[in-house]
Amino acid sequence: MDKSGAAYWKRNLRLVTISLIIWFVVSYGFGILFVDAMNNITIAGFQLGFWFAQQGSIYVFVALIFVYVANMNKLDREFGVREDD
Repeated sequence: MDKSGAAYWKRNLRLVTISLIIWFVVSYGFGILFVDAMNNITIAGFQLGFWFAQQGSIYVFVALIFVYVANMNKLDREFGVREDD
């Protein structure tokens, strides 16, 4: 693999690692570990821990998809490997 390919792969792995860390913190941390502390906060009549475990994590996952796609498109353009070229 040439130098630009190695740099592309390194940046891609960094993006995937960051996404997986956020995914883990949201799903396991907010959904299980910190749920009791978050339940002390009420929003629209629901405890935040319960709401986050049921709905909030899904919103974060969808947002992660869009952020990942946007960042990969930027990275692809930067390294000249766009699919529509």
